[in-house]
This record gives sequence, C-alpha cells and structure tokens, in this order.
Amino acid sequence: MILTVHVKPGASKTRFISWMDKTTAIIALAAPPVDGKANQELVAFLSKRLKVAKSFITIKRGHSGRVKHLELPDGTRFDHLSGS
Repeated sequence: MILTVHVKPGASKTRFISWMDKTTAIIALAAPPVDGKANQELVAFLSKRLKVAKSFITIKRGHSGRVKHLELPDGTRFDHLSGS
C-alpha cells in the first residue's frame, strides 16, 4: 500500500498536521532536509505512530523532494497517524 506524504522539514517538532485527502498526509519534521535526516525522521515517526517496523517502510519516490511516496505493509491502519 502506498502513502503519499507532504513533508515540512525544519519544524519546531515532528507531528502530523492534517490529511490532504484519503491517502495524502501532511507531516512537519523537526529534522533538516540535509543528508537524508528528514527522511530518517519521517520513517521513524511513521514507524512509531503506525506501529510498523522501520524495515517495512520504504520511500519509493521523492527522496529529495517534499512529496514522498512510501510503501507500507498492506492493511496498515492510518487512523493511528492522526491520533483518532
């Protein structure tokens, strides 16, 4: 399953902001967009919030951009992302 994420690196803290649509989330990242730190922060955040091991989260597209397509295990529940 693919999750699209619009990231906002360099924020004061890492947090879920909102849903743009059913499969596109906006997430603020405390890490800067340097040397892959924002990508690492994103994977760690999603792993914790979605209760999925980091090794099962893969950035398929957008390694150097703000729009990222992440592959997650089928059946991942996104309601944990927004805290619902």
